[in-house]
Amino acid sequence: MKDKIIESAIEYITGLFQNEAGGHDVDHTLRVYHNALLICAEEPACDTESVILASLLHDTDDYKLFSTENNANARAFLKSHQISEKQTERICKIINSVSFSKNKDKRPETIEAMIVQDADRLDAMGAVGIARTFSYGGEHGRPMEESVQHFFDKLLLLKERMNTKTGRRMAEKRHDFLEIFLKEYREETDTEYLTKTENRV
Repeated sequence: MKDKIIESAIEYITGLFQNEAGGHDVDHTLRVYHNALLICAEEPACDTESVILASLLHDTDDYKLFSTENNANARAFLKSHQISEKQTERICKIINSVSFSKNKDKRPETIEAMIVQDADRLDAMGAVGIARTFSYGGEHGRPMEESVQHFFDKLLLLKERMNTKTGRRMAEKRHDFLEIFLKEYREETDTEYLTKTENRV
């Protein structure tokens, strides 16, 4: 795959996400892209080009950020780079398999979609996942406890929902860190703990 289209895709998403500060910024997309490449390396039968383009474009029509329909932003980019209609449909199908809220327990049909879904979910775990959760919560006026509830509604469920062997391996450490954070958070916010600490001052 030509580096030029990758560079162009990065430039495209940088423009789209330039004002985004709630966890779905260009850095998030680049981490997903990086995760996807790591998983791809262990899945030689996959269509690497489709994985790369889908990972780079996976948030370009996210309903939380844009009011587009039928993957309009992703399609516009792909069309401008002469990607065939057949591959465009394949890439859009991968993109539409990524969202946790829209797909829940639905397993992707292709290895390419499994890879990109795993890559995206990995970025919702570990230290980065924690940072993104509170960044998104702050941007939308959520109290901290509501953001913490998101751990139980989504983040802690992800390890068992990984599709690939590599994704599951990468998820282990990140999942453990989520649990460590929650334990520490509960200790620091426990009323009895805080009262005892205040009495020592």
